[in-house]
Amino acid sequence: MRRVLIIGVGAGDPEQVTVQAIDAMNEADVFFVLDKGEQAAELTEARRALLERYVTRAGSRTVVIADPPRDRAAADYQGAVRDWRDERARLLGEAIERELGPDGVGAILAWGDPALYDGTIRILDQLGVDFTVVPGISSVQILTARHRVTLNRVAGSVLITTGRRLAAQWPAGCDDVVVMLDAGLACRRYRDEAIDIYWGAYLGTPDEILLSGRLGDVIDEIARVRADARERKGWIMDTYLLRRLAPTAPSD
Repeated sequence: MRRVLIIGVGAGDPEQVTVQAIDAMNEADVFFVLDKGEQAAELTEARRALLERYVTRAGSRTVVIADPPRDRAAADYQGAVRDWRDERARLLGEAIERELGPDGVGAILAWGDPALYDGTIRILDQLGVDFTVVPGISSVQILTARHRVTLNRVAGSVLITTGRRLAAQWPAGCDDVVVMLDAGLACRRYRDEAIDIYWGAYLGTPDEILLSGRLGDVIDEIARVRADARERKGWIMDTYLLRRLAPTAPSD
């Protein structure tokens, strides 16, 4: 029976690809790549470099699928995302049916960890394809390692959310918040509060950028650096941890 491996390959550093991921790459007959076009050509090239470095078995090949466009300005945001995912599923399903034999093994390389803000699991679930997930090192893990901080504080909880949700409100009952998929730096609305930020872009790559400090002190610099990097490269991947500071205990 044909099956597909969803392989987490980390955030970009080839040294952070796990042994399990390398073994999985060497099982695959066909690698399926959703190509986001000219702007993200660097990401496609990075995938190719991983395969060249780690795949030693002969006979595997790569099938490139043009990623469908997504309407990011749609009034119905969730509907637009659903339509985009449905079209992605259709294209990938057709490619699997066309390119993978009845007993073949396909593979999809997922940036970071496939279980964290990646849609591949949902797509293959929707297609009814037999699949296995190989975990990877996520950008959240790299972010905290680079800044030399823990993700959680003692006995504390952590919430991972999106910029869209943070823009609506600060999550109730949580002082440590990881924010992903934030095109507009929604954290700016909290700049006057006692919050520290640990921000990183292009984590795990030679272009990695790190900034941290009290949110109100560094957010303008983060916005400037982020805009310059996006202009220079044509794309950006970034995430950040917000840490609300404990109120100062009253003095006697």
